[in-house]
Amino acid sequence: MEAACLVLRVRAMSGTEPTIVVIDDDQDIREALGSLLRSVGLQAKLLASIPEFLKSGRPKGQTCLILDVRLPGRSGLDFQRELQGANIRLPIVFITGHGDIPMSVQAMKGGAVEFLTKPFRDQDLLDAIQVGLARDRAWLDAEEALAELRSRFATLTPRERKVMELVVTGRLNKQIAGDIGISEITVKVHRGQVMRKMQARSLPDLTRMADRLELRREK
Repeated sequence: MEAACLVLRVRAMSGTEPTIVVIDDDQDIREALGSLLRSVGLQAKLLASIPEFLKSGRPKGQTCLILDVRLPGRSGLDFQRELQGANIRLPIVFITGHGDIPMSVQAMKGGAVEFLTKPFRDQDLLDAIQVGLARDRAWLDAEEALAELRSRFATLTPRERKVMELVVTGRLNKQIAGDIGISEITVKVHRGQVMRKMQARSLPDLTRMADRLELRREK
């Protein structure tokens, strides 16, 4: 699974066209799905197995995975569990010709966008893909926002970081001064610098940033 982590954690770039990855060992189905996707203006990447996907890597930009449940070797459900275990978020639309209720429940509990039994309506698949792409866009936006937040935090000096960590726990300036052995005036200066560098509009705003950075959890 280390290889999967290495490949799938490629940072998706904004501004690229969405790509729909189809993994199905039936060539006729792959080609039919590829034609459908291209007919509505979507990029399609057609693969016969999960190892092929891991070797080629996740496409840049928004991605949705159409994944057959039953595949030679590693099944689609096995792969979903591996992605979950590695904390890799990738929207999955499962397709199968031999599905059952327990299988469907397992897939949906694992976070699948949809579980479609062959033959399925083209529109049902396209609708599920749009949900998957919207979900992936939200994930990518959240990752980008967190990266920006981490970049701002990196501009703080060690003393400013310490002050921020204490401020968001509810400590007063006077208490912080006693905690780290500096004057209250110096605490106020550092606090102002923290608010400016982090672009925080208020203490609750700064606290939310700290939560996203998991500062208080680390503390």
